[in-house]
Amino acid sequence: MWEAPALLYTCGSAPAADCVTLCEQSHPQGPMCIIFFKFDPRPVSKNAYRLILASNRDEFYHRPSKVADFWGNNNEILSGLDMEEGKEGGTWLGISTRGKLAALTNYLQPRQDPDARGRGELVTHFLTTDMDSFSYLKKVSTEGHLYNGFNLLAADLSTEKGDVFCYYGNQGEPEPIVLAPGTYGLSNALLDTPWRKLCFGKRLFLEAVERSQALPKDVLVAQLLDVLNNEEAQLPDPAIEDQGREYVQPILSKYAAVCVRCPGYGTRTNTVILVDVNGHVTFTERSMLDKDPSRWETRTHEFRLQS
Repeated sequence: MWEAPALLYTCGSAPAADCVTLCEQSHPQGPMCIIFFKFDPRPVSKNAYRLILASNRDEFYHRPSKVADFWGNNNEILSGLDMEEGKEGGTWLGISTRGKLAALTNYLQPRQDPDARGRGELVTHFLTTDMDSFSYLKKVSTEGHLYNGFNLLAADLSTEKGDVFCYYGNQGEPEPIVLAPGTYGLSNALLDTPWRKLCFGKRLFLEAVERSQALPKDVLVAQLLDVLNNEEAQLPDPAIEDQGREYVQPILSKYAAVCVRCPGYGTRTNTVILVDVNGHVTFTERSMLDKDPSRWETRTHEFRLQS
């Protein structure tokens, strides 16, 4: 099973101080996350899960944030929260007891607009609105130009009506889409863009998912955390090089892994969400402590969907 990695003091052949500078140049704004998920609104087996989701949040270690906890009216929303000045209250991933779920990744682009709106608000607004997922993404698509590149997943989880997942990326098609049940991967390009690290991680994710019905829940969560903490660089990857161009090239060997590990920047949070056939949610978050990649804390929240 997964063990906490030692802090890496070099990035390629560059000294640690230079690596931090390169990371800052390569990741000028916001979390660069990766998400794997499989959903089946009507699983045949009572032991199957309607949703299995595994996600990494990659971010500067010094950027302040809160670990996942309940908030909102009647404490119905569960998520971590960004606490950076001017962007307080945004989030990268969250779920509510009413069955609303949203997740965000940034789109890797060489140039960012420093005056663009904070993307974390896109998740927060969905979790607090009464709009359904497709209608919300339709609204977001009319405002997509106000933000730097992003991908947004929004879902309505309903035990009675069936789960609906929708996707919109402001660097892709102008309209959101409703996703067919299945398995997907999302990194810092459009949905299921075949970056090598995404394909590699998706294969590992599927191997765990295929065993899911035969595994105790805690073992399944542990295996999914293993997937999220895989640091094997998947190189060469011309797709990342082309999309990121000169900004990602200096730290490509670190960025091209499911788990990103570079001094001062990298994977800070692992999240696993399981939803069973009866609407029971298990939300496990593993968070870095005190900006130290060798120290982590794991918390699990469980509740039943009200929808």
